[in-house]
Amino acid sequence: MFKNFINGEYVDSVEAKSFSKRSPIDNTVLYSVPEAGKVEVDAAVDAARNALQGEWGLLTTDQRVDLLFGVANEITRRFDDFVDAEMADTGQHRHVMENVFIPRGAANFKVFAETIKSASGESFQTATPDGKGAINYSIRVPKGVIGVICPWNAPLMLMTWKVAPALACGNTVVVKPSEETPATASLLGEVMNAVGVPRGVYNVIHGFGPDSAGELLARHPKVDAITFTGETRTGAAIMKSASDGIRDVSFELGGKNAGIVFADADFEAAVDGIYRAAFLNSGQICLGTERVYVERPIFERFVAALKDRAEAVKYGRPSDSNANFGPLISQEHRQKVLSYYAKAAADGATIVTGGGIPDVPADLAEGAWVQPTIWTGLSETSAVVREEIFGPCCHIRPFDSENEVVALANDSECGLSTTIWTQNLARAHRMAARIEVGISWVNSWFLRDLRTPFGGSKQSGIGREGGVHSLEFYTETRNVCVKL
Repeated sequence: MFKNFINGEYVDSVEAKSFSKRSPIDNTVLYSVPEAGKVEVDAAVDAARNALQGEWGLLTTDQRVDLLFGVANEITRRFDDFVDAEMADTGQHRHVMENVFIPRGAANFKVFAETIKSASGESFQTATPDGKGAINYSIRVPKGVIGVICPWNAPLMLMTWKVAPALACGNTVVVKPSEETPATASLLGEVMNAVGVPRGVYNVIHGFGPDSAGELLARHPKVDAITFTGETRTGAAIMKSASDGIRDVSFELGGKNAGIVFADADFEAAVDGIYRAAFLNSGQICLGTERVYVERPIFERFVAALKDRAEAVKYGRPSDSNANFGPLISQEHRQKVLSYYAKAAADGATIVTGGGIPDVPADLAEGAWVQPTIWTGLSETSAVVREEIFGPCCHIRPFDSENEVVALANDSECGLSTTIWTQNLARAHRMAARIEVGISWVNSWFLRDLRTPFGGSKQSGIGREGGVHSLEFYTETRNVCVKL
């Protein structure tokens, strides 16, 4: 049982409320989780606020950096515990956890420890009427208590992407992980205690969004800022709550990302890249590619090659070394994805492959499985092309010119990412600058330098995180003016 973690201790709900976490693999109940109510949320926020005034607030930057490196090292020491917990929660395979999600969770603490250690401010010599002058310089101070509301698709990685810079800057946090993936957020409490992070610096409350822990946290008057990754609709609700008290928000929201493949691209590399972008983590990645535009001379060949890749997946448990494709996160999410599969068929799509539920062994039949799916022939006005599905699927359409494909890619309310495949260097730079997104990948996808700015434009988010860009959200900048 994974409990709330408040002021350095694991606690139940005083109302004795709980919810069951079910396995995405076979729908069995994995464990029960206590649902935090107002008492627990108040206690977590108070613990975080008190920690700011205690030992944590007195630490030097170097001392905080040492603790964050300790956290990273302890996650690495307990690597298998985090891998197993996240595999159970998400149903995704060991190779994804071991090579991407858990290592990045640890790396986030190291990167932001180094970032805060080398961060600098600005200073100016200022002329004054008496000729003696003044010096102005800036300092960064913690913003305070940060509410961190996390998604379920890469739980530890996306949670620590926010917690690590928040703590590096001297803030304290109250984390509300997704009800679908509570395990690794709770486990991180053990890590914090083991390395000596002061009580109250890191807190975890479990529950749902509306009328539960998420809404209580977002509305809490003692929370100074809120950072959230998830659906645009939920972000809008949190933003309304944050307006009471004029509190800062940082959002990474939905995406309906376009992949663009030109005829001169390295064909095999492009197929592999789009396959990963559409189907990795069963399509449950905010940066995933659900719209693919392929230059007409290679369109038919590309569709056939991607079809072959999608039909070669092997379904199975995370522990099965021969399997490489997992289930969706829940039965509820499967119903959402399948509703779009049905919508595509109703809209007259050509179903290249997939479109339903795969045949799996009897012991997996109750799991949240869907087929990787490829469509062609849909109108750009179809909901399947315009709305984020968050499943293993993509629609492929041919194009004939740069201007045409730029217009198609930009015709979206979202603006998170794009992936562009071409061997023409001048074209690559032109296209990357013209697509209205926060990050453009050229001949790659999901390649991240954690020092670079990350975030979405349009309805895909507010603000930028990564490297020094995270400092803009997690600190207040103050100016000091000294008259000479």
